[in-house]
Amino acid sequence: MKKELVFLGAPASGKGTQTDLLSEHLGFPHIDTGSLLRAAIKAQTPEGLEAQKHMDQGHLVPVWLVGAIIKNRLSQDDCKNGYILDGYPRSMEQAAVLENINKELDKEPVDFRVIYFDINADVLLERIVNRRSCPKCGKIYNLKFLKPKEHGYCNECKTELIQRKDDTEETAKARFSTYFEQTAPLIKYYEDMGKLYKIDANGTIDEVWQRLLKVI
Repeated sequence: MKKELVFLGAPASGKGTQTDLLSEHLGFPHIDTGSLLRAAIKAQTPEGLEAQKHMDQGHLVPVWLVGAIIKNRLSQDDCKNGYILDGYPRSMEQAAVLENINKELDKEPVDFRVIYFDINADVLLERIVNRRSCPKCGKIYNLKFLKPKEHGYCNECKTELIQRKDDTEETAKARFSTYFEQTAPLIKYYEDMGKLYKIDANGTIDEVWQRLLKVI
């Protein structure tokens, strides 16, 4: 049976790191909406420029911008047995869009699960301000929790790491406010559907990984 996994949680809750691990473990593609949007921003498309404006302000990217991108990605051949979706949906409106996409693409019954990463807000802020990313391959590091082997440089492609504009304390707090206002209601929504699996995202990467394995 096809397995559709959605990772739900606040910025820096550890979704991306665990998705990479689970993608390799299951052989499913890791679909990171942030990376898809950053590709549009790098290409300076009209959608990318609009997305950049919202992200710089700590706001969610509008539904119209991401819906078509998500549908196109989920329709590709490597998603036919399952996928791991990270960063979408982020609102009730986006949840409805995803449901419509799945209804259109899924021809047989599927195992749909939402994994919620529950984490302390103070830990989230510390993770964000210490986060660094590779501008070339997109790999994420943290100066405290997931250090690169060589300080300041990506393990994979040796490119110098950067701090994204939206990884400052001020922008992070704005993102938290936006998240809890618009995204948190999804927790109850999926819980009422019987599709929500909550895990404790505090702790080391390995500790969270072991908890994740128990709910997939």
